[in-house]
Amino acid sequence: MSFILAFAGSNSSASINFELVKYTCSLIGTEEVRLMNMSNCPFPMYSMDYEKEHGYSNALNEFKRDIQFSKGVIISVNEHNSYPSAYFKNLLDWLSRLDRDFIWDKKVLLMATSPGKRGGIGALEVSSALLKRFGAHIVGTFSLPQFKENFDAYKGIVDADLAQAHQNLLKDFLKVID
Repeated sequence: MSFILAFAGSNSSASINFELVKYTCSLIGTEEVRLMNMSNCPFPMYSMDYEKEHGYSNALNEFKRDIQFSKGVIISVNEHNSYPSAYFKNLLDWLSRLDRDFIWDKKVLLMATSPGKRGGIGALEVSSALLKRFGAHIVGTFSLPQFKENFDAYKGIVDADLAQAHQNLLKDFLKVID
């Protein structure tokens, strides 16, 4: 367990949550980070029939292994109508069918961002509850509202208070996983 696994709960090639995760990873200087772009990881919609006929993909097994061998996980969930995206829920469905304890006792830094003023709070709350159900230890949560106004591709989080809150959360997460 010598690396941090980081990904967004989105399969969009233009995911702002992936941008937030990528930025967060850029602030980690002392740890190995494995940043996964989930737009490269398609998973079929879960169904018992599909599982029975096809089983579990190598990609799913490898992803579960990466979660379990990591020392901590950073996730930024996207929001669709105040809930996590179907993609993220589907990913959790597959992982929990493969191994109900896929994230048991894993330290998680959970984030969300959106273009709106709520910053993905609905998805953040639901995702936190789901991950806890599977045994994750949520170290902290962070919401970045109004992504276009509060984030710059070169500067990162531009609002000073939000930037400080983000840095404090990341610092706490890094302490907990050591």
